[in-house]
Amino acid sequence: MALTLDDDALTTAGLLPAHQGRILLIACGALAHEVLALKRINGWAHMDLQCLPANLHLYPEKITSAVAKAVHEHEASYETIFILYADCGTGGLLQEKCKQLGVEMIAGPHCYSFFEGNDTFAEHAETEFTAFYLTDFLVRQFDAFVWRPMGLDRHPELRDMYFGNYTKLVYQAQTNDTVLDAKAEDCARRLGLAYERRFTGYGDLASTLTHVAKG
Repeated sequence: MALTLDDDALTTAGLLPAHQGRILLIACGALAHEVLALKRINGWAHMDLQCLPANLHLYPEKITSAVAKAVHEHEASYETIFILYADCGTGGLLQEKCKQLGVEMIAGPHCYSFFEGNDTFAEHAETEFTAFYLTDFLVRQFDAFVWRPMGLDRHPELRDMYFGNYTKLVYQAQTNDTVLDAKAEDCARRLGLAYERRFTGYGDLASTLTHVAKG
């Protein structure tokens, strides 16, 4: 009788390299909840997640070097490394660095675009240039990533200076959560903006990861 070994057995036997088939996702920390949910839903046990601090978005000039450092630290341990950052304010520098490193990254200018779907987001971009977007993560962390960094907790009079040209807050909901819905609506009220909830689900993040998982 012939003996058939799967990849795990071959790896254990030393016949395949330990990193065979392993995928590392290097992601913005703001995507951790969503990536872990997709991994769980789809049973992607061969994919690992390494998150960089979400507050790098406050310093986009630091994103490219942080991603490059993480790639160098892990490239020997994985067959594939995929970057879960869009351009995110790097002015094309992250994409150029990924090309140099030989790794791919998710398409889009930012997470608001790929959550909604890059094609869909582009279709109404010209009519929503006065919209301020929040995702599930940013609704949860509104005070830490918007209110306090902008000094609105100390100087609420700055609100009109920062948001006077915005007309509405669009909550791009990845999940159906009544608590987050209420909090998002309160964020709009605090900013003096009209409120719109738009269920996006995981958008292009889900389709991209499905493609990456299949190799």
